[in-house]
Amino acid sequence: MERGLIVIKEPEPHDKILREAAQQARGSDAPLVVLTFATERQIGSGIEKFEALGGVEGVTYDNEAEFVTAAEAALEEYVEEALDGIDVEYEAVVRVIDGGYGTATLTAAEDFNCDHVFITSQQRSPTGKAIFGDFSQRVILNFDGFVTTHVVRNGT
Repeated sequence: MERGLIVIKEPEPHDKILREAAQQARGSDAPLVVLTFATERQIGSGIEKFEALGGVEGVTYDNEAEFVTAAEAALEEYVEEALDGIDVEYEAVVRVIDGGYGTATLTAAEDFNCDHVFITSQQRSPTGKAIFGDFSQRVILNFDGFVTTHVVRNGT
């Protein structure tokens, strides 16, 4: 691995995939990009997702740059705690999007020149995937590199 991308869509549970990515990155002396997304709606209307990550306490931001700065600080705090004891180089990044997590992930992987993507996915039925689409399926099928997926079953 030359550079890994860890995608955090929701605040929990990502500790397992963060630690797995950090172990692999440390073994290959590769940096990581820890990425999460904010939607246009989250800016100015609240940042519950980032409050759950840490460091942001009930503040809303009308300015996108201020929002991203606060959200990146919260993400940094969350990652630091999750990777306690693992010495690995990483960058915490928040991107504002208007939908399309799969496409945004693929774009970020290309932008940051990542050759390995780490994602967490909810277990869903085939029908649920067909009707609602599936972020992880899009990444797995369209990323030209390695993808590590942690499938969450019942919140674990």
